[in-house]
Amino acid sequence: MAAPLRVEFQFDFGSPNAYLAELVLPEIERRTGVKFDYVPVLLGGVYKATGNMSPFDSLRGIKNKPQYNSLETQRFLRRHNITKFKSNPFFPVNTLTLMRGAVAAQFEGMFEIYFRAAYHHMWVEPKKMDDPQIFREAFVSSGVDIDRLIARTQQDDVKKKLIENTSDAVARGAFGSPTFFVGNEIFFGKDSLRNVEEEIVAQLNVARRKTA
Repeated sequence: MAAPLRVEFQFDFGSPNAYLAELVLPEIERRTGVKFDYVPVLLGGVYKATGNMSPFDSLRGIKNKPQYNSLETQRFLRRHNITKFKSNPFFPVNTLTLMRGAVAAQFEGMFEIYFRAAYHHMWVEPKKMDDPQIFREAFVSSGVDIDRLIARTQQDDVKKKLIENTSDAVARGAFGSPTFFVGNEIFFGKDSLRNVEEEIVAQLNVARRKTA
């Protein structure tokens, strides 16, 4: 029997485009019946390994392109009826603790509440989430047992897993966030979601024909 199709959403909380893309994933899951695996990666590590940089840096001083990127974001918001999104005035934020927290939350069975809180405090009610006190207070306000997770982020297995996720992403072709894998097929950016869904459907159809 063939292994089930693995579809990955590789994310870093510091990417606004990853936040926006994730809001659309439940629609794709409902239409295809396939669940995304959420894979925390450290975007700073991806950038360092690939020589890439964030649009915040790469677009600085370029005429028209930043404005067009903003226009495309507004179109995406309207297309998907996204109303809860604000630019983070503290951007870019160092996300090392946030991303270790995501790994720790997966290990501790606390991922959903941690994930939703992290995105809320980054892109709905934006805060300086690389400030330790603000970080802790934000998660406490969202009902997360953050002291437990903060302690867990210092464990070697958590640190190692985030490094492994990041290194694996780069080895497979990733250079930014969000990155999606449908099986071995890679897609980048929130604007690739239609292609992601089409590839899911195509691979599912191939699998069904093989088993028919």
